[in-house]
Amino acid sequence: MSLTTTPQNDQGTRLTELAAEADPVRTPVLWRTRTRSVLRHAVMIAAAALMIYPLLWMLGASFKPTEEIFRGLAILPNEWHPENYPDGWNAFQTSFSRYMLNSATIVAGALVGNLVSCSMAAYAFARLQFRGRNLWFMIMLVTIMLPVHVLIVPQYIMFNQLDWINTFWPLVVPKLLATDAFFIFLMVQFFRGIPKELEEAARLDGCGHGRIFLRVMLPLATPALATTAIFTFIWTWNDFFSQLIFLTTDEMKTAPLALRNFLDSSSGSSWGPMFAMSVVTIIPIFIVFLVGQKYLVKGIATTGIK
Repeated sequence: MSLTTTPQNDQGTRLTELAAEADPVRTPVLWRTRTRSVLRHAVMIAAAALMIYPLLWMLGASFKPTEEIFRGLAILPNEWHPENYPDGWNAFQTSFSRYMLNSATIVAGALVGNLVSCSMAAYAFARLQFRGRNLWFMIMLVTIMLPVHVLIVPQYIMFNQLDWINTFWPLVVPKLLATDAFFIFLMVQFFRGIPKELEEAARLDGCGHGRIFLRVMLPLATPALATTAIFTFIWTWNDFFSQLIFLTTDEMKTAPLALRNFLDSSSGSSWGPMFAMSVVTIIPIFIVFLVGQKYLVKGIATTGIK
């Protein structure tokens, strides 16, 4: 191979390797480096296979008959049963499409609520000067440590008095009031990293806080907003406990609650259709994560650095 056709960096690397191989002293060092690299990649591949195995097993189980699912750890079924999908979709009086629509409705409300309210609260903590700002910010951070089980009883009493039980309002309205302190803290860190010169330039052009927030801060905070949207989607879509408390009738249930209906402690459980609908339920999360992965990594990295 001609070195003239190789990029400059590759030339240097190849020459270094040739020199190391010719030098009996450096050859063991080179072999140890290569061995460590091979072992590191082997460990990473094994860890990735271990983490992805449950997902592949569930996908294979969705095509197995119930009596074959727990016979072994094999992924591919001996006998394919694609009818698990239509059976699971129409297993109850209410179609599974209704459960998916209910989940999508709650997720849409939570997304809008968190993006609007948390970004406004974060801008206030990051840029506005008002009395007791540090105290309120500290109180907001303390609420992150409160488990949902501590708040669920007073919330249920309040929403019951408002006659909101078995509606989507208890799962959507709190999002409009910036109750997710984690996302507020995330965006506060991002807003604090935006140069103040941009805000001052907007003030010279006659912009108030509203226009600065809408035209300067929000366009620059796309990674933080995308991170908030992705986490809100995943957490709300997978939520089981809150939806179990506030949604009581079958037609109001969401996809996670519908999956629980496949299990019956007194009679046989429909494992095949349940795994089939589990795969269907995971597809929206998988799509959202693939589409927003680069924004998620960028948002976490930038908020962590700044």
